[in-house]
Parts: sequence; structure tokens; C-alpha cells
Amino acid sequence: MLNLTQIVENAVTQLHLCEKCAAERGIETTVAAPTTPLGEFLQAAQQQAAQMAGDASRCSSCGTSLRDFRASGRLGCAQCYGAFEHSLRDLLRRVHGSSKHVGRQYRPPSDEAVDRNTTLTDLRTQLQHAIRQEAFETAATLRDQIRTLE
Repeated sequence: MLNLTQIVENAVTQLHLCEKCAAERGIETTVAAPTTPLGEFLQAAQQQAAQMAGDASRCSSCGTSLRDFRASGRLGCAQCYGAFEHSLRDLLRRVHGSSKHVGRQYRPPSDEAVDRNTTLTDLRTQLQHAIRQEAFETAATLRDQIRTLE
């Protein structure tokens, strides 16, 4: 049953039509559910959860199961990544769009930068000591060395 309300020049007309009569008037009676990326993601996550709940495989090292991972969101040990590789790849693909990292990578500071920072810290400590001892000529030399390194 379809309820149609028309307002023409402040006159309200209500029609109650069956699907066949509505179709004859050109009114669409079936409404398709809108598809959204979030809806698709949630549906896929639900399917994955059902698959994980039914899967009783366990990590041979720590005994963690996919069901445990689903409940806590954490793996038990480093070997779990290998034991559950297929399920984790699917999950990463859905969540991040890819199962491979494509972003920036951590680069540790170069040895030169670490040495420079260590030297600066030592010079500042010596400078503070020279100021406390009122060795102003030594302090001025240390200050100049610090400025050169900065």
C-alpha cells in the first residue's frame, strides 16, 4: 500500500494506492537501499567477523585463536602474524585499502646528527659550569663553539 499526498493551491488530496495502481501512474514503488562505502565496509567487516568466529585455528606458539583476536583486537605473539596471515591481509585491505604500507617510513637520525647533539649537550654543560665558576673567558669560548655548531 502506498500513501500519496498531493497539495495543489492549498487543497490537500490523499490517495491510497496499491503497487499496481501506483505503477500505472508512474510512481516507483520499490526503493533501493543506498550503497555507501561505509555500509559496504561494515557489511564486509561483519562477514569477516562471522568467518573469524567460525574459524577455530590457533597460533602454534601462543595458542591465540582468531576468535581471541576478534574479541581483544590484539595478537598474542609475533608468530600470530604468520599463523593468521590470510585473515590479517583481508582485514588490512578492507581497513586501509591495501595490505602493503605505502606511507612515510621512520628514518633514524644520522650518526652525524647524534654526535652533534651529544657535543652540543656537553658544551652547554661545560658552559653552565664555567659560568658558575665565573670563568668568563672560558664561557665565551664555549658560547662561540655552541653558536658555530647550531
